[in-house]
Amino acid sequence: MRHTLPPGLPPGMTEAARLTRAGKLAEATSLIQRLLRGEGKAEPPPDTTTPGATLEGEFVRLDPAPSAADADPRPARKPGADATPRAGLGETLRGLAARFKPSGLHGGARRPAPDPLPDGASFATLSHSGVGGTRAYKLYVPANPGDGPRPLVVMLHGCTQSPDDFAAGTRMNAFAERHGILVAYPEQPASANAQRCWNWFKPDDQRRDQGEPALIAGITRRIMHDHRVDPERVYIAGLSAGGAAAAIMAAAYPDLYAAVGVHSGLPAGAAHDLPSALAAMRQGGGHGRRSAERGARAVPTIVFHGDRDSVVHPRNGDDVTAQATAAKAGLRSELKQGQAPGGHAYSRSVHRDPEGRALCEQWTIHGAGHAWAGGSPAGSYTDPQGPDATAEMLRFFLEQRRGATPG
Repeated sequence: MRHTLPPGLPPGMTEAARLTRAGKLAEATSLIQRLLRGEGKAEPPPDTTTPGATLEGEFVRLDPAPSAADADPRPARKPGADATPRAGLGETLRGLAARFKPSGLHGGARRPAPDPLPDGASFATLSHSGVGGTRAYKLYVPANPGDGPRPLVVMLHGCTQSPDDFAAGTRMNAFAERHGILVAYPEQPASANAQRCWNWFKPDDQRRDQGEPALIAGITRRIMHDHRVDPERVYIAGLSAGGAAAAIMAAAYPDLYAAVGVHSGLPAGAAHDLPSALAAMRQGGGHGRRSAERGARAVPTIVFHGDRDSVVHPRNGDDVTAQATAAKAGLRSELKQGQAPGGHAYSRSVHRDPEGRALCEQWTIHGAGHAWAGGSPAGSYTDPQGPDATAEMLRFFLEQRRGATPG
């Protein structure tokens, strides 16, 4: 499909679009950067090992500074963020020239060590093999035995992150200890994606019982088999690429997960290749495609997205919400405003079915970029200015049981 660029862009942007469609993302990135600086002459393509130059097979950045969950976590300068995203590719490209540095954002800077494990708890590395290959995962088993069969939360990290990094940043294990919850962290290896991103935009990784969804579901079922897990209280969540993958898992496996959390992600089916992934990230993914069969159970969804997110356009948060509520009629919506103590203000929309059950909860965090809200500086790409996404996500999850949500 041929893409037409809006008028008023710097000369040469057509060539940048051609390079993008041809898959020459490093060259396209370099050209766009030069055009925005007012330089038109050719330069050699950038070193693709430079953070932010390109993310093979996943989030493609058009600016050189690492930002949030899709940047390099090694000790480096703190990431900046682009100006507020605007509708349309042309407006997004113009916005690259203006930049700001959000306070309190923890990105590539050196981080403190995570808290030690409580006595009796374990955080072990395991692996699972299935039709889609093999994936390692870490499993947190709390010392707190809980009361009866345990809930399980599956956490999908963002680009360049690891299970340990994601666990430290979200503090999910500490919260799980309080409630006696098992937490699994599947790991995406560099062999599957050069930046360790979940391949949310590939058709083969968007379908039930294929590719990465089959592996993540296999890990979930393996833990349910090996531990005393309550099958009605199994949840999945993710950040950025992991958030997009979590949305896919909810659409593909509504019979497995009782609820899903999507933080700074995209709706299921938002893209089908690299160019469409770039467009969805910069403009919004629309309502995506529903991977679940018509009439399948609607999976309760909680959404977090910063309205200053320059990596994944905030419109994607609206799109995830629209996708989560599309199959249900007669929903009642309520909007509340609030502010984290000493931190970000937010808007919280709750969409309830006629029986009063919350089908979707959307948090729009004002002034926040692409980072886990309320996270710890012990992990990468967190924003301690809140609100506390981990606490609110677990609160929402534990209100949901798979058998309690009507089809």
